[in-house]
Amino acid sequence: MAYIGFARSPHNPSRTYEMILDELKKLGFKVIFSKHHWMGDAPFGLVIVETNRGDVAIRWSLGDEFRLKLEEVEKEDHDEFVEDTLEYLSGD
Repeated sequence: MAYIGFARSPHNPSRTYEMILDELKKLGFKVIFSKHHWMGDAPFGLVIVETNRGDVAIRWSLGDEFRLKLEEVEKEDHDEFVEDTLEYLSGD
């Protein structure tokens, strides 16, 4: 199984990353490995997580309060979501 998600956060990228990982743990995901991609001045990023329940990719942006929405998707859709987001972040 794979998951994609969308998060909103009023916090900086580091704090947002921590909050996303904490929320995944609360939802029963055991984090095996994670990484965080963002552009220095953009209010936007991507958190990629390997878990006991499958791969998770969460796109976050600035917002008034922290919230996270996840959906289960096919592995191909997850991979495309990650690829598209990384292309956007790199400016390609």
